[in-house]
Amino acid sequence: QVQLVESGGGLVQAGGSLRLSCATSGRTFDSLTMAWFRQTPGKEREFVAGMWWSGRNIWYGDSVKDRFTISRDDAKNTVYLQMNSLKAADTAVYYCGASTNWGYLSDSQQYDYWGQGVQVTVSS
Repeated sequence: QVQLVESGGGLVQAGGSLRLSCATSGRTFDSLTMAWFRQTPGKEREFVAGMWWSGRNIWYGDSVKDRFTISRDDAKNTVYLQMNSLKAADTAVYYCGASTNWGYLSDSQQYDYWGQGVQVTVSS
């Protein structure tokens, strides 16, 4: 089992920045694929960023490339999402996901564990 707890959401003006955190627990993480997704009402969960826990492979959704950065802190067992140059279109509930599968996973169906989600609201 893997437990994921997100934090760091909130309200920010367009052009601003936020950093989301995903604290993980429950098992060793070096074999997990971690990712951030986001979701707005009535839409499917959208891939934002992913990484192998080893950190060697990172990939991003097209809409956030060059603005968002995924990273991790091994000592804290925490994954981060640094979000810069935020836009109103980035407003969503953001979820941290973990998968026991390997690969450049960008489909939410491929993830086994989820956090509770945090709201990010960007005012224009």
